[in-house]
Amino acid sequence: MKSMEEKSAKGSAAGGKTRSRFFLGVIALTAGNLFVKLVGLILKIPLHDMLGDAGMTYYNNAYDIYAWLFTVATTGLPTAIALMISEDRAKGKIKESRKILHVTLGLFVIIGLIGTSVMLFGAPLFEKGYKIEGSAYCMVAIAPTLFFICIASALRGYFQGYQNMFPTALSEVIEAVGKLALGLLFAGYALKQGYSLPIVAAFAALGLTVGVAGGMLYLIIAKLLFHPERFDPEYAIVGPESEKVRGTKEIALRLLMISIPITLSSSVQSFSAVIDGMLLSNRLQQIGYSQEATAALIGNYKTLAPPLCNLPVALIAPVTASILPLLSASIAGGNRSRTKTVMNSALMITAIIELPCALGLSVLAEPVLKLLFGDNASSERAAPLLSILALALFFTSMISMTNAFLQAHKLERKPIKSMLVGAVVKMVLLYVLVGIPKINIYGSPISSVIGGLSISLTNLYFIKKYVGFTPDFGKMLIRPFGASVVCVAVAMFSYQGLFHLFGRHLVVIPAILIAMVVYFFVVFLFRALTREDVLLLPKGEKLCGILEKMRLLKKSA
Repeated sequence: MKSMEEKSAKGSAAGGKTRSRFFLGVIALTAGNLFVKLVGLILKIPLHDMLGDAGMTYYNNAYDIYAWLFTVATTGLPTAIALMISEDRAKGKIKESRKILHVTLGLFVIIGLIGTSVMLFGAPLFEKGYKIEGSAYCMVAIAPTLFFICIASALRGYFQGYQNMFPTALSEVIEAVGKLALGLLFAGYALKQGYSLPIVAAFAALGLTVGVAGGMLYLIIAKLLFHPERFDPEYAIVGPESEKVRGTKEIALRLLMISIPITLSSSVQSFSAVIDGMLLSNRLQQIGYSQEATAALIGNYKTLAPPLCNLPVALIAPVTASILPLLSASIAGGNRSRTKTVMNSALMITAIIELPCALGLSVLAEPVLKLLFGDNASSERAAPLLSILALALFFTSMISMTNAFLQAHKLERKPIKSMLVGAVVKMVLLYVLVGIPKINIYGSPISSVIGGLSISLTNLYFIKKYVGFTPDFGKMLIRPFGASVVCVAVAMFSYQGLFHLFGRHLVVIPAILIAMVVYFFVVFLFRALTREDVLLLPKGEKLCGILEKMRLLKKSA
């Protein structure tokens, strides 16, 4: 009896340790992701000063192709290796987990070499697709990165299988710092040598290549120093010598079966970005813009608008990660009422986080851009484009959450169809709208917003058809929208008042902080957030206790 109690206590302790490690890992990854996106934005500010709107097009075109090939090469397999190693770890099958890593590394070496070759030797063809001469130099400079990132991704998947997210987060930070520091250093050197803009952009891209190589080297060292039995003694129990280990072919097939649907779903969006870039460049030139004017327009838009829109989306990652286990548990238990409650709350929390970000960035686009990039013509040209694109923020976050719903219900192939629908809608609209001279480049952010809306609606259609769930739109949208409007109004009036007093765009920061404080209280005043919703967040019990002391939530009966 005593041994049974000891096992139960040990299992409970292990479960608590696992949950704690899970949430710490989510926090680490979210912080790392935010840092990476912030560094990417910071990099583009001085790089934009060096290269100008036109010069940034060379860098952005190469980066779009790299992002697409990177997604194809690395999105699915790290998830697959993490799942398979997690399963083996729970069974004490350490030998097989090592073999899974070796098989994955072998696959990634091949994929990395193929990806590098495609970008290296295909650079002239990609340049023709964009119709921007000189783009190939940057593509060649980034090409080796695909090999380095493949090795890094295999090791990240291995660590994530042990719910050890810190090596992943730290390696991403190393990559980001390398991209920032070395990219600017190399670009500055090229400028001093008097090289042309395409060559300077290529030198800047080398910073990314060296940074990713540094992240890969760190992960290799971390793996050599990592001891599973010390990291996780409750689960890392080495099996007997006779432990049955699956063959290489079986492991490889299993890895591919898990990874291919994930890869297809994720790569549609990045591939769409490459096609969009080519369509945008070609259509602008077809309606009369010169190659130089086209490069300047696209460089201005892609450098100043999308990086700002990417930052708030990272905030939804910990919410998705914390809700998924609860959703999976309620589905497994057949508790339809609980499942519906969790899904409604998840969508509502997403709206509460992202709606004020989207509306606020749309309204304050010009002062934010002038604060970051300077009070100049580039910021003024990009501001109306950012005002439109910022609205896509909300739909991007909804896509992330509804994709999680479909995955939890084992409908992981449905997001592939949704992404294809969105990609087609976006490309058709972009082609038509950009071809209208009065609309020109404005067709790009407009098509992004409508494309995001179409993906969200398609996902909701699949959820209603296959899950039988229709969101409570009153709860999900009306109250959060009302609170967001108050928040944005406060931000706008605060900015105008402070700017009138001090005459500096820096005052947009205190204006946003004032609006955030007001929004926090308005959310509870409008009853947009309830106890049940807060409990779904990481450390929900503690948050409820704090909110009860502040008298923003009623105490539970």
